[in-house]
Amino acid sequence: MGDEPETPFDSVESAQQFVELLVESIEEARRDVDAAISAPQPERRLQALQLVSFKLAKLAVHMETGRRLLNDLRTLRRLLLSERAPEEDDQASPNLPSL
Repeated sequence: MGDEPETPFDSVESAQQFVELLVESIEEARRDVDAAISAPQPERRLQALQLVSFKLAKLAVHMETGRRLLNDLRTLRRLLLSERAPEEDDQASPNLPSL
């Protein structure tokens, strides 16, 4: 586990960076689609753009969930590998029982 990552997805942090880039791309695409929806369009094209907007919104929700899961995994790894100082743990979560 302590080895250097060989590919961009060998560490939680690199996966988090990828998810951040993906979230930014999704938001950019949503802005473009929303701008296209507000312009005059044939009905069929408007419906397709609305469906694209809906799917991008769903994808954004899934990416946010993935972001939280990756953060949880990073936190758990730090706890398991004792990468955090004990004082930090006590201050960060005073109401949680110790493992």
